[in-house]
Amino acid sequence: MRSRSVHQAALDVLMRVEPDDKCRATDALLADWRAGVLPAVPAGNDTEAVREAGRPPRPELVPPQQVPLRKAGSVEGHAALLHAIAHIEFNAINLALDCVHRFRALPADFHDGWLVVAAEEAYHFRLVRERLRSLGFDYGDFPAHNGLWEMACKTADDPLARMALVPRVLEARGLDATPPIMAKLRAIGDRDSVAVLEIILRDEIGHVALGDRWFRILCAERGLEPEATYLKLIDAFDAPRPRPPLHVEARRAAGFSEAELAGFGAKAPSVTRPQ
Repeated sequence: MRSRSVHQAALDVLMRVEPDDKCRATDALLADWRAGVLPAVPAGNDTEAVREAGRPPRPELVPPQQVPLRKAGSVEGHAALLHAIAHIEFNAINLALDCVHRFRALPADFHDGWLVVAAEEAYHFRLVRERLRSLGFDYGDFPAHNGLWEMACKTADDPLARMALVPRVLEARGLDATPPIMAKLRAIGDRDSVAVLEIILRDEIGHVALGDRWFRILCAERGLEPEATYLKLIDAFDAPRPRPPLHVEARRAAGFSEAELAGFGAKAPSVTRPQ
C-alpha cells in the first residue's frame, strides 16, 4: 500500500476546523515529516487549489473596512487587539500548510521550511489565545477579515507570486505593525502580551526570510530580476505597497535590500564617521 505523502497530510490538517485540533495536528505533521514517515512526492501542482481552508464558524468574517476600531485602553478594545493578532496567526497556519499541499513540485527543503513555519504559527496562536482568555474572551468573539487567505487563493497557481505577496508583502507588514502594537500594550501595562509579541516578531522575521529566499530562488530559475519582479507582482495583484513607518532592521534581517528599503521610503542608515 502506497504511503500517504506529506502533501496529502498537509491538506488533512489544513481542512481541520477546530483550532486546538489544527494546532495539535500541525505539531504531529512536522514530527512525522522529520521522522521520515511522510514522503514528498516530486510531481507537478496537479491538485485543485483549496479555496476555503478549515476554520471554525466564528469569528464572523467581514470586509476589512467593517472591522470595528477599538481603543486598547478599554478591556474590550484590549481583547479586540489581541483577537486580531490571534486571527492572523490562525490564518498563517493555513497559509504555511497550503504551501506544502499546493506546491508539491518544489524541493523537500521548501516543504520542510513551511512545515516549521506552520508549527511556529500554531505556537503563536496558542500563546495569543491564552492571553485573550486571560481577559475573559476567546478566539471568535470579535469579527475579523480574510485578507491573508484571499491572497493565498489569488496566488494559488504560482509559487513565485505566493512568496512575493504573502511573506514579502502581507507578513512583512506585520514586522512593521508589531512595534507600535507592543507600545500600546506597554502603555496599558500588559507586559505578558508584549513578551508574546517579542517571540512572534523574532519568529516572523524568519518566516519572511524564508519567503524571501524562495522568491529569489524562483526568480533566478526564471531569469527574472527579483526586485523589479516584486513591484510588478504587487501591481498585478493589487497588493499594498510597503509604506513607512517600516521596521527597517527587521525587514533588513528578513532579506530586503537597502535599495528596496530606500525605494519604500525608509531612511538610509546613519553612518558614524571616524573622528
